[in-house]
Amino acid sequence: MRNTLFGYILLILTTLVLGSCSKFAKLQKEGTLEQKYEAALQYYKKADYYHAGLLFEEITPLLNGKDARQAELAQFYNAYCNFKQANYNMSQFLFKNFYETFQRSEYAQEALYMHAYSLYKDSPNFNLDQASTLTAISALQDFINTYPESAFREESTSLILELREKLEKKAYEKAKLYYQTSEANIANFRSAVVAITNYQKDFPSSKYNEELAYLRVDAQYNLAKLSFAEKQKERYQDVSKYYLAFIDKYPTSKYIRQAEKYYDSSQKQLTAILEAEKTAKETPPSNTGKLSTPSSSGQN
Repeated sequence: MRNTLFGYILLILTTLVLGSCSKFAKLQKEGTLEQKYEAALQYYKKADYYHAGLLFEEITPLLNGKDARQAELAQFYNAYCNFKQANYNMSQFLFKNFYETFQRSEYAQEALYMHAYSLYKDSPNFNLDQASTLTAISALQDFINTYPESAFREESTSLILELREKLEKKAYEKAKLYYQTSEANIANFRSAVVAITNYQKDFPSSKYNEELAYLRVDAQYNLAKLSFAEKQKERYQDVSKYYLAFIDKYPTSKYIRQAEKYYDSSQKQLTAILEAEKTAKETPPSNTGKLSTPSSSGQN
């Protein structure tokens, strides 16, 4: 009995779906421009954005030069149909095109906001390329500048902050990546120090700065330790500089103890280097008659 009832219901649903598809196909093939426009509006009101979008996309170019109001609404709703279906790259284009075409429209402000919001929605995860995130930030800021009193201003500002946090996370992971792979290549220690320094300049209020400030001490210490003798003095001095900046800003950090070890070790190395320099100055050069061989500076 249950199987029979289920089969009957399935048959009814199948018949309804096929009938609906047949009706829509007939409308596309035989319907007038006005019939398609009215049907598109009805599909849109029912949140059937797929069928509404198909009709709006078809009739939009046909309405140009005929009914200005219908042409305006068709473009606006078509942009929303794409947005509702998560076709954000297309919706941002359509909303921008609407804004540029109908700047005097009552929907112009909303269209410009939705252009920026579509770009926001199309922004990828932080671990991917963030070029589109920068584009979204720029579009949102342009909207705020264009409509400073808009009801969308607060939301736009919030979205900008969210996108900047994504850029911040991306830069943080990049800086840590250099540090995490430093053991394999001394060049990565230099890159880690540079990346962290740049990060601190770009994101001075970041929640990651305490950890990165410590990692800069760590990376600089390892860089100095692995460097050629002629470069160690300057690089150990930088360890001290980064350490002092770290404890000045984060005096109660959980990383203090380990950072102190790097600092103390650097001070011992600097003392030994300075004593060696002093001894070298006080010891007269031996006159062996041989030409001295210049040392290789290298890049380490």
